[in-house]
Amino acid sequence: MMQTIAQINNVTHRYKGAAENSLDGVSLTIKKGETLLLCGASGSGKTSVIRLLNGLIPHYYQGDMTGEVTVNGLEIAKTQLYELAGIVGTVFQNPRSQFFSVDTDGEIVFGPENIGLAPDEIKARKDNISRQMKLDKLLCRSLFELSGGEKQRIACASVAALLPEIILLDEPSSNLDMEAINILHDIICDWKRQGKTIIISEHRLWYLKDIADRDIYMDKGRIVSEWSAEDFAEISEEETRQLGLRPTSINEHYLALLSDNCNAHESRINISDGILFKDFYFSYHRKPYILRRKRFSAADGEDLSLCIPELTIPKGKVTAVIGSNGTGKSTFLRCICGLEKDCTGVIISGGSEYRKRQRIGFSYMVMQDVNHQLFTDSVEKEVLLSMKDKDEKRCLEILDTLGLLRYKDTHPMALSGGQKQRVAIASAIAAGAELLLFDEPTSGLDYAHMKKVGELLRQLADSGSTVLVSTHDPEFIEQCCDLTLRIKNGRAVSLTF
Repeated sequence: MMQTIAQINNVTHRYKGAAENSLDGVSLTIKKGETLLLCGASGSGKTSVIRLLNGLIPHYYQGDMTGEVTVNGLEIAKTQLYELAGIVGTVFQNPRSQFFSVDTDGEIVFGPENIGLAPDEIKARKDNISRQMKLDKLLCRSLFELSGGEKQRIACASVAALLPEIILLDEPSSNLDMEAINILHDIICDWKRQGKTIIISEHRLWYLKDIADRDIYMDKGRIVSEWSAEDFAEISEEETRQLGLRPTSINEHYLALLSDNCNAHESRINISDGILFKDFYFSYHRKPYILRRKRFSAADGEDLSLCIPELTIPKGKVTAVIGSNGTGKSTFLRCICGLEKDCTGVIISGGSEYRKRQRIGFSYMVMQDVNHQLFTDSVEKEVLLSMKDKDEKRCLEILDTLGLLRYKDTHPMALSGGQKQRVAIASAIAAGAELLLFDEPTSGLDYAHMKKVGELLRQLADSGSTVLVSTHDPEFIEQCCDLTLRIKNGRAVSLTF
């Protein structure tokens, strides 16, 4: 019989300032060496279970709690967080929240250094983890230069370097491209072979169907259903939709489309009414200048992080910007909306030219890390802030459409990752810009809200807005995108209808 390594007994929890319980009478027994999948809608309680097991509830997140949690024989409420460091490792949904270093190598060895390992052992662990997780191209780099998916891979490596018995993963695939998801799949399989106990909170189910031993479905802070791997594999696509879950299998065409080895060629369809992006050049490695700032141009060649001499996108369409992690998708969007001040480039639309500052008013961007653009103390105020003319009725309609109306008076930072994402999307809709930019808008979203976001983007395009959306999400592309723009090494290599 498998040994019990973690036990949650009748836990009810409510975050400080929240109107509803995050967990309601949750009981769960976890066996040593078991791989457990937590699934359910955003805000259903999955992340709160993760926080129970790593001690962040009750030691970091304040609130009211009843019940008991034990991990590896330790009662969590009476155990300091540092005592759990070598037992439980966590990869958070937003990897930035767990970084302590400024470079990748330092982050990977941070944990082993802090538990006092010998230098030779620290180096051996870094080398082994880097080899297993194929991190050669990410070593000796600044964390600030990495894409969201690359940061997620470093976060996984930093946790693995501690060799914990229990590994907790909160939406680990949310920012990853297809290649990185396959690598993550193999890493989890390797941890499983090593006998690790793995608990995964996840919306994307297709890459885990051959890994999880048990599948736990949560709703409104409760464990509603539980399946063995065999029983879960028998659930139909219709049943998963009814439960608000994403499918357990993906259309092979869209998986292939998102592969970095895809051979799609640029469409020759004539674009009669479009937005022209001209002379978009940018580099993260600017050379010092003495008298005046040097303007980037195509002549800078390989030094450029972004090199798009000319590109036309059709108006009134949803264009998926695809490509591997770190290839320049987010950089392109940031340059369009003016976040990268040194970027050259002109947008031409309807006979008007938009340069630098003018691009800011022409476009509106929802960032990949939405924490950077949440400023107010309530969801309603956040959406009203983006409106040129305050319209409370329209604001409430948008919140209702996105399933956020009941949170209108809630502080945005008290929401789950998926709920924060929807708040940022609500602000983008309310802004009413001609060009709307979305950087991984379905990251961390469940099926129902992914579908709602897709429907909203379609409505925006149908009403005349032009939408550019950076995404790794095959389900989302299939649902709402009209064409795909592939970015590779900062270059626009194909535009496919």
